[in-house]
Amino acid sequence: MLDLKILTQALGDLEEDLVMEMLKEFTDTSPSEAEALEAVAACQAGMTIVGELFEQGEYFVGDLIFAGELLTEAINALKPALGGGASVVIGTILLGTVHGDLHDIGKNIFKSMSEAAGFEVIDLGIDVEVDTFVKKAQEIKPQIIGMSGVLTLAINSMKDTVEALKAANVSAKVIIGGNPVTKESSVFVGADAFTTNAAEGVKICQGLV
Repeated sequence: MLDLKILTQALGDLEEDLVMEMLKEFTDTSPSEAEALEAVAACQAGMTIVGELFEQGEYFVGDLIFAGELLTEAINALKPALGGGASVVIGTILLGTVHGDLHDIGKNIFKSMSEAAGFEVIDLGIDVEVDTFVKKAQEIKPQIIGMSGVLTLAINSMKDTVEALKAANVSAKVIIGGNPVTKESSVFVGADAFTTNAAEGVKICQGLV
């Protein structure tokens, strides 16, 4: 039986071997998708610990990067239980961290989970210019455009991008995510949906297609 609290703490402590060992034992039991989502949530809670320790000066940028890589590794280990075997593409998501923001941990988690759910995800990376979003959206015609940001200034970049997409007659639904995102900021930006939780974001996207 997977102890979610121990898993959370292990990820928070950056104990890669313990995290991966626990997840291997867990996936060997053929868990349900709901149980796998609980494991994902426990891993995400571990990232909260990492963030707090970084703010307190206990962890450094290198630790943050390692934590993001560990989280991606953990999600990949859980993919089979999350329906990662999906061969039918249910929709395309164009994804990126908006102009002026260099954070990608949350974006990468969302990408991994979306792919596990059957989406094709085109990731533009970080600090994505407005024009880049517009041109790529016109080229691939995604059903959904996901914008991520951690800094407060990201909200204005999101708004600029949404306005440019609408001006270019791009009809994709827009979901925004990240720490500063609220219902109010979502309305300000002009997005169709918002989330601060990757698992919830995937469910929203499933509803949008």
